[in-house]
Amino acid sequence: MSNNDDNESMPVSVIGLGLMGQALATAFLRAGHPTTVWNRTAAKADDLVAAGAARAESVTEAVAASPLVVVCVSDYDAVAALLEPVAGRVVVNLTSGTSTQARETAARLGGAYLDGAIMALPQAIGTSDAVILYSGPQVVYDEYASVLGVLAGGVHLGEDHGLAALNDVATLGLMWSILNGFLHGAALLATAGVPATVFAATAKENAAMVADWLAGYAQQIDDGDFPALDSTIDTHLGAMRHLVEESDNVGVNGELPRFITALAERAVADGRGGSGYAALIEQFRAPAAVRA
Repeated sequence: MSNNDDNESMPVSVIGLGLMGQALATAFLRAGHPTTVWNRTAAKADDLVAAGAARAESVTEAVAASPLVVVCVSDYDAVAALLEPVAGRVVVNLTSGTSTQARETAARLGGAYLDGAIMALPQAIGTSDAVILYSGPQVVYDEYASVLGVLAGGVHLGEDHGLAALNDVATLGLMWSILNGFLHGAALLATAGVPATVFAATAKENAAMVADWLAGYAQQIDDGDFPALDSTIDTHLGAMRHLVEESDNVGVNGELPRFITALAERAVADGRGGSGYAALIEQFRAPAAVRA
């Protein structure tokens, strides 16, 4: 392990120089860390080398150059192809994937391994707007948190190596649900000549209102109790059917509202019609095969 007094000048190696990898290496360089870089396409390192980075001719050379090795490549298969079990090095894998892949990678590489998920665009790396989630041994995270902190604000989620990836995909699901709802709404309003820019202002206000409900819904989910404090699933179902009908009437794709309606109909069939909306968690908990 490192000495915290030496962390400000600790050498770091970055493996993988896509847009995100380049941003990570740049942040380390700007913070004064001797930085070694490697990428399968060597030319991607040229600008970093010009800025002061050392170019490794192989992954093995990159790993040997630094006590802390940060990996950000296309997927976990690429990680497996590049890295053998590493002794005497801390590996921080910021590659996107699943919790199962993260746990398997931790078991294969062994030693001091942290898995991470970057919750930011490359342009935000090195600023206060970026956050990186980490999971793995607390002692390893604590030892290297100050070095990793030059990349982004860090949040350690726990010892389970899969937690960062699991949080990442859960957040992605939320993002796509919001965006798809906006796109469907924009398509509806466009049939009446309403510009998407006009709808965006209303959508932002409503999204903020819905976000305020999340803490209360979360408590209901944790408690397993779903009082209808505002509206029942039965009432929501009626409105969902209006959305399906409206989509059909104006010639807009109705697959998204039909899926939402189907979930509510299942909840009603399960006796949850009088419950609050958060009771739909039961439909998401049930594997699809159960419903087949």
